[in-house]
Amino acid sequence: MVPILEVQDLHVSYSSSGGASQSALAGVSFQLMPKEILGVLGESGSGKSTIATSLLKLIPSNGNISRGSVFFEGKDLLRASAGELEQIRGKRISLVYQEPSVALHPTIRTGEQVFRVLAAHESAAKSTLRKKTQRVFASLFPEEADRISKSYPHQLSGGQQQRILIAQAIACGPSLLIADEPTASLDPTTQREILGVFRTLREELALAMIFITHNPALLAGFADRVMVLYGGRIAEMGPARTVLSSPKHPYTRALLQSMPQNLENDNNGRKTKLPVIAGDFSAAQVPREGCVFEPRCQERMEDCRKREPAPINLGECHTVCCFKYGG
Repeated sequence: MVPILEVQDLHVSYSSSGGASQSALAGVSFQLMPKEILGVLGESGSGKSTIATSLLKLIPSNGNISRGSVFFEGKDLLRASAGELEQIRGKRISLVYQEPSVALHPTIRTGEQVFRVLAAHESAAKSTLRKKTQRVFASLFPEEADRISKSYPHQLSGGQQQRILIAQAIACGPSLLIADEPTASLDPTTQREILGVFRTLREELALAMIFITHNPALLAGFADRVMVLYGGRIAEMGPARTVLSSPKHPYTRALLQSMPQNLENDNNGRKTKLPVIAGDFSAAQVPREGCVFEPRCQERMEDCRKREPAPINLGECHTVCCFKYGG
């Protein structure tokens, strides 16, 4: 099977007002197969959102894609013209943002906002586009599509607003959907509902997805593979069931251990303290050479300070960048 997306050696940096440059992605490479869900996991500052914006060349003005390629359906998006990208964004690749209250226009009814996405990419008659808009709403709001399509964003719940963003994303029938922390502002019950929506859309529309999150619990039973980012580099990547149940990289293990297993007190009525990863990730802490996680790693070795680890194949498409496993 041919990958729908192939990212090769992607390097992205941001410059500050003072002229200093900070790396956001350093040599990121991965493939995405049709109908596959790839979970991208990591802390704030790991480069997750930069991947989302870089794939569509939507990085901020102070960003720079210095090296790499992004092949989508055979075309390198980083070398595509502005006109070609306009045809791809929203039509072939859609992006679902984290915060619907920011992404949605506050004074335009939601049905009109979805209609405008269709009108931007399709030349059909307005009546045809209106009917298509109605079908999109009916698929996401089967019991109250008409009411919600006539509502303004502020009249809807957070979960309903998020579904509007999803409606905009799927309206033109894309083959790839990128969801950047789409459930971060939602309560746990609504998070599960939105995950169910994504799962259904994958099956009904044959969508491939990149699902970006800082919460590994959202990826269990949902993603096919997981890519763990730290400091703009891939620390570990493999089947979701393997990475989440038997993580190999010290960062992956520490990240999973820092997540609460349940919200109940222990048997003695005392609250338990979660493990934390010592230190934090900042530009000042990034080593000039060696493993980027070395300053915070409890298992660091001498080699970790001297050179950057290369990916080690552990089998079943499971790779880890750590000297504990060779290299």
